[in-house]
Amino acid sequence: MTASDCLFCKIIAGEIPSQKVLEGDHFYAFHDIDPKAPVHVLVIPKRHTPSVSDTEDPQVFADALAGVRAVAKHLNLEHYRVVVNNGTGAGQTVFHLHFHLIAGRALHWPPG
Repeated sequence: MTASDCLFCKIIAGEIPSQKVLEGDHFYAFHDIDPKAPVHVLVIPKRHTPSVSDTEDPQVFADALAGVRAVAKHLNLEHYRVVVNNGTGAGQTVFHLHFHLIAGRALHWPPG
């Protein structure tokens, strides 16, 4: 899949609507359309990268995690979980690296 075919790239470009939470120079954050908790925000790097395994530049991770932190602060979250799925077997359905920020209820362990 190329960036021009990517659902999340189209959301970043404004071609597909989203419920934006926060945007920075290198990340975009929006509410998940199928939330698993009262707070479920996706934080995505603006640079298209299909997955964790395909990410060669560690700056992509740093930028995305800075976005997670900014969103948590923006939403006044003290406790939250960050989930990243890599590949279909782990539950990844959109092949653009993304971080799920989940909060607002008890988050039990183990998660699976």
